[in-house]
Amino acid sequence: MEEHRIRIRDIADELGLSTATVSNVLHGKTKKVSDETVKRVQALLEERQYIPSMAGILLAQNSSKIIGVVVNDHEKYEGHTLEDVFIASSLNSLSTEIEKDGQFMMVKKTRDPEEIIRFASMWNMDGLVLIGFCEQDYMHLRNHMRIPFVVYDGYCDHTERICNITIDNYDGGFQAGLCLKEKGCRRALCVSDNDICVDKERYEGFCDGLGKDRVDFLMVPMQKEKRLAYYQEHLKQIQEYEAIFAVSDSYAIELMHFLAVQGIRVPEDMMVIGFDDMPICRTNTPTLTSVRQDVKRRAQIAIQKLKELKEKRESETEMVIPVQLIERESTRGYIDRRYN
Repeated sequence: MEEHRIRIRDIADELGLSTATVSNVLHGKTKKVSDETVKRVQALLEERQYIPSMAGILLAQNSSKIIGVVVNDHEKYEGHTLEDVFIASSLNSLSTEIEKDGQFMMVKKTRDPEEIIRFASMWNMDGLVLIGFCEQDYMHLRNHMRIPFVVYDGYCDHTERICNITIDNYDGGFQAGLCLKEKGCRRALCVSDNDICVDKERYEGFCDGLGKDRVDFLMVPMQKEKRLAYYQEHLKQIQEYEAIFAVSDSYAIELMHFLAVQGIRVPEDMMVIGFDDMPICRTNTPTLTSVRQDVKRRAQIAIQKLKELKEKRESETEMVIPVQLIERESTRGYIDRRYN
């Protein structure tokens, strides 16, 4: 019970010492405390089975060993931000690398940069990894925090004291387009919910890989219910294409399921390619051809760059990780009956 918990004040009163002295012994700051006093405090702490507050210990140390990971709680996730396959996979890899480095990970989702500042300060964090925010947010944080941070897929004109870790989005799109070109694809549809930043690069690469005159762009609603209704409304148009390139695996698999309900078979009637190569690509039926990004490597780089920033070592301000197209069932065995 909380009311029976032994407090630092109780230990101090029993020994006739100040709470500051007991706290210093507890947190290992004993340079100005006599050996005899240290032994007395430690003995009573053990006898009373004092259980310290982990938060208090971490805040009292020069290094909390906490790395905060903050994800933009964007409306497109519809309240399920941490369930998104890319976000979940990124968190899993970051957790592994942070623990391997002897540190702790704390996760927060928010849209408000001010909450990030309070979050980092409250826990005396050693560093931050930010996922899904925009340039103005990064600049605001850089000007109001001394805590080092790295960003995933950031778009910043001024990257002083910021390390942006991204992937070669253009080349991923190019590889997807080239794959379809080699299969003789004459018309393909690129599906996204926006036409800026990451998705724009993937689309541009796809156009150059397949041929811009062979690609149309379909911007869909961010909300799933509206998006499925949009697909239904544009079903006749969608059926005119030989292939679909979705800028994320989640959109690609959602479309495959939608097409299956409409009686359109993948890949016999239409090819589908996704992006990110999340684990679900290997278990979906049919398995999904996708552009693989190395989330483990990105996490490793993120933790290494945080160290370099904290130690004020010279470090690259932008890291670009290569990608690779992994072909699976969704692009194999396509039969274009319309031209036969």
